[in-house]
Amino acid sequence: MMLKNIYSLFAAFILAVLLILPALVAQTFYLHILILVFLYALLGGAWNILGGYAGQVSLGHALYFGIGAYTSTMLMLEAGVNPWIGMLIGMFLSVSVSAILGYPCFRIKGHYFVIATIALGEIAFVIFTNWQWVGGAVGKHIPLLPPGLAVFQFAGKIAYYYIALSFLVVQLVFTYLMQKSYLGYYFQAIREDEDTARSLGINITKYKMAAMAFSAAFMAAGGTFYAQYLLYIDPESVLPNVLSTQVCLIPILGGLGTVFGPVIGAFVMFPLSEFIRASLGGSGNALDLIIYGLLIMIFAIAKPTGIMGFITEIVRARRSASADGAGQAAANVRRE
Repeated sequence: MMLKNIYSLFAAFILAVLLILPALVAQTFYLHILILVFLYALLGGAWNILGGYAGQVSLGHALYFGIGAYTSTMLMLEAGVNPWIGMLIGMFLSVSVSAILGYPCFRIKGHYFVIATIALGEIAFVIFTNWQWVGGAVGKHIPLLPPGLAVFQFAGKIAYYYIALSFLVVQLVFTYLMQKSYLGYYFQAIREDEDTARSLGINITKYKMAAMAFSAAFMAAGGTFYAQYLLYIDPESVLPNVLSTQVCLIPILGGLGTVFGPVIGAFVMFPLSEFIRASLGGSGNALDLIIYGLLIMIFAIAKPTGIMGFITEIVRARRSASADGAGQAAANVRRE
């Protein structure tokens, strides 16, 4: 209970700092970095629901991100639908697609499931690249409108900062509540041992699909935010396989199956990536992925629980040392 209180107080402190940070940061570049960190933490957290809690490794999650981005964009361009409504429709479509694709995919296990998700991501990329109605390989520009919350467009980055932070907080609260509910226990039971979970009466396919649906919905919301933030989408930016890999690596580095692991992973990975790009430019292309791979290998060998597990061990060790010190002091008082 004490450990939970420490985490809660620390999370509240970090949230308070993040809420006042735009008033202290003058350079828009740093706000841009933080906005993308929040977005990638949201995406990593979305993947973590399926991969971290339910133990199903998907490497095709860019598909749901792309559906969210393309749905809101095309509805706005072709039918004048408000982007916020387009985002909800995109989330619904992503959940529907996840149900259609998840039912046959969850009939296979292990490496075959991973390969199937990679194939689905590649198929979606090829389809959207050759689909002229959605702009093909050229993509689509979102026209500039008078800024305002109603049209999801703003003059500066501060509004985008708070919206991205709000999306992330909603996802964290959802994950926390899910973890404490029967859904979270079922997901973790499936992750640990499917056969044992089935013997206990858990409908394996049903709960895997539920985890996929929640994961897809948050990915789609992130896709709409990305489209409205950059006002441009194409298959290379919203449907690449490298995005699926990145959203998978974030919780693995931060801490799989934990609420705050993806946030920690995003704060480590994304600034590192931007620093490499700013320092090396095109010559450093893909160097960030090499460093990510090395970090993952180091943590997989030395600390499989990720950075979050490392932090938890330090906090527990300090508490244990403090308790031992207090016990020794009490014993000394009794002897005196």
